[in-house]
Amino acid sequence: MTLPAALVSRAMEAEAFRIAPDDTNYFAILFDPATKGFAHICVVEIFAVGGRTPPNSHRVAHEFFYVLHGKGIAHCEGRSTPVAKGDALLLRPGAEHVVENVGASKLYTLTIMMPDEAFAALIRGGTPVALDEEDAMVLTGGRAKAPA
Repeated sequence: MTLPAALVSRAMEAEAFRIAPDDTNYFAILFDPATKGFAHICVVEIFAVGGRTPPNSHRVAHEFFYVLHGKGIAHCEGRSTPVAKGDALLLRPGAEHVVENVGASKLYTLTIMMPDEAFAALIRGGTPVALDEEDAMVLTGGRAKAPA
């Protein structure tokens, strides 16, 4: 069987999850290993105002963040770096890190983990989240509303 050369995912149709009930970030899954022939995970990660990831690292995966909207600080290996719309951040395997929203609105990042390293299963094992109007405005550039 031949796999399609190109696939399209629409962010407002993506399944979204919060990993743990008290987490201040959640994930809209664009592509993951459930996509046949794909071994990575691509999500839009959404951080509440004041939200942050728990400290974490990855054994073999590189983690990439591209800031779509908002302002944050990336803490990694004892150093802190501000990030804002248009900035890209690459974290190497083994680097303990925290990404924190320091802006007045939600922080949105395109986050890619290469390889997946079971991150998709961790996300999908969380609690489903409905995307809201603010999410719709950012993820579609103002073209669509959140699903009813």
